[in-house]
Amino acid sequence: MEHSLDEAIRQRLAESRDILIASHVRPDGDAIGSLIALGLALQNAGKNVQMVLSDGVPKSFRHLEGSEQVHTEPKGKFDTFIVVDCADFRRVGKCCQAYGQPDINIDHHVTNEKFGVLNLIEPQAVATSAILTDHLTAWGLKITQPIAAALLTGIVTDTLGFRTSNTTPRALRQAASLMEYGVNLSELYHRALVRRSFQAARYWGAGLSSLERSDGLVWGTLTLADRETSGYHGNDDADLINVLSAIDESTVAMIFVEQPDNHVKISWRALTPDVDVSRVAKHFGGGGHRAAAGADVPGSLKEVQPLVLKATREILGL
Repeated sequence: MEHSLDEAIRQRLAESRDILIASHVRPDGDAIGSLIALGLALQNAGKNVQMVLSDGVPKSFRHLEGSEQVHTEPKGKFDTFIVVDCADFRRVGKCCQAYGQPDINIDHHVTNEKFGVLNLIEPQAVATSAILTDHLTAWGLKITQPIAAALLTGIVTDTLGFRTSNTTPRALRQAASLMEYGVNLSELYHRALVRRSFQAARYWGAGLSSLERSDGLVWGTLTLADRETSGYHGNDDADLINVLSAIDESTVAMIFVEQPDNHVKISWRALTPDVDVSRVAKHFGGGGHRAAAGADVPGSLKEVQPLVLKATREILGL
């Protein structure tokens, strides 16, 4: 089956001329890395490619070659539409939904809704970038140093520097093979996972001061006022959830991020291997993995937070 799917994707790409590639809103390192890697590989094969992220590329990933080509909305017509690292087609943003059903859907989320004509979904892969690392050559595409850097960024960020429970020997071998293209792993690791702006650090301070814990849950809250006071311009949690994931004597870590259009972004992290937080995220229309998931819930922070905390306890039996 995988061989025939590879052949179908290879043939579709070979026949394509004008290609649109998109990923999800509030993009992380894997969304950006897989988008840029596939886009550059197709450009090198002589294709006209537009890479689109409705929220653009965050500053922490703009060192990647090709990031300057990523736009916030597509222009013109395309004969092929590809979505990468996106479990739910609605998360590509309204700017790309108008192009209809994607021709190719490439993802590693277990909650992927298989919304493409061709769906390459590998939940066992640590990142969508890991899937591309394995399949690009089968599609007649070549990996170069800039492409390898984008792919390695995706793998490093989605495994939190090879610290997640799904990190496998295969993932480490993939990283080693990408390093052989001349990619500096330590530099990519530092830029993606360690370095933070002064504003992000102040934003973290607000979130850490809000911490609460009960029934195996530990959670923090980031309000619109926190964002304004700190000067942080992103609409995410600046990866604060990964700090909460290190707190002892907890089963699940959560972060609530108030958004300007009357909804709240929630991230869950399972702190023990027997907990599947994707079940909670899916209940609220989101998705993700057993160990890490997220959702956007309409309503005010005051309304949403108690509702989500209650459902999390009930669904996970806490």
